[in-house]
Amino acid sequence: MFGQFERLKAGVIGDMMLDTYLWGHVERISPEAPVPVVALERTEYRIGGAGNVALNLASLGARVDVLSVMGKDADGQTLVGLLGEKGIGTGRLLRSESRITTSKARVMGRNQQMLRLDSETTRDLGAAEEDALLEEVRHYIETEGPQLMIFEDYNKGVLTPRVIREALALCRHHGIITAVDPKRKNFFSYEGVTIFKPNLKEVREGLNILAEDIGLPALRRIHEQLAERLRHEISFITLSEKGAFFQSGEQAALIPSHMRNIADVSGAGDTVIAVATLVYAATRDAHLMVEVANIAGGLVCEEVGTAAISKERLLEECGRLLR
Repeated sequence: MFGQFERLKAGVIGDMMLDTYLWGHVERISPEAPVPVVALERTEYRIGGAGNVALNLASLGARVDVLSVMGKDADGQTLVGLLGEKGIGTGRLLRSESRITTSKARVMGRNQQMLRLDSETTRDLGAAEEDALLEEVRHYIETEGPQLMIFEDYNKGVLTPRVIREALALCRHHGIITAVDPKRKNFFSYEGVTIFKPNLKEVREGLNILAEDIGLPALRRIHEQLAERLRHEISFITLSEKGAFFQSGEQAALIPSHMRNIADVSGAGDTVIAVATLVYAATRDAHLMVEVANIAGGLVCEEVGTAAISKERLLEECGRLLR
């Protein structure tokens, strides 16, 4: 299965982000206010948002292109450079004078996040920007013939209802596997998607569920409610430390998590959806998809900050844990 990843082409469409880490050490409290003084030692730039999904796909060997609209600014240029260094196709990234590239700067002291500064545009794309992005999607599908397309929605305005609807229609027409990690704003816009992967909190908010029960019967009922609205193929619901649930047709199961030394959950969802969609594209096995993605999500939580999965380590862990 891992050998097949290199033969797969994947597109990632959604909100691109630049993650900046300002690393330093804390020795005193500021005399100006009751806050720590961080003596900066180094600045590190990482790929975030939809780009981190693409990075995880590339780390597993897939050929990846990203499709989005970013700002025509220095942060966008830095992000394009980082993506290019990882072999991720950036030719379908559109730059807009009216938007800024989403950037999240984290101040790190004592190996902990002390402060985060966000710079972003969250309004929906205008009609002309939607036209341009959808044309890139159409051209990418027709010229590259990807096997999978992941929609990565962070509510920053790139995945508008129209972009979602028309891009999904193009993918269905060409037989492309689609997956989404949804947010509340467009939760029910992904009608006909192959893999719908919210976490439990997002499901509860989307369906207005107050009950705390997350047993298999309750999760099956949640799948039925989602399917009534979305007509999707597979529900894949992550349950934090309790593992994950999936249902595909009548096949359903709760997959328990594995014990980990958790350092940071940042970007874990990006890894999970990347691994899940790639495994499903290679095998069409929903149960195996969730087993492997569950392991991958735990592995990246052992790293500080957003990090891509290691193909070698994931293969080793799958060999150890999946019997």
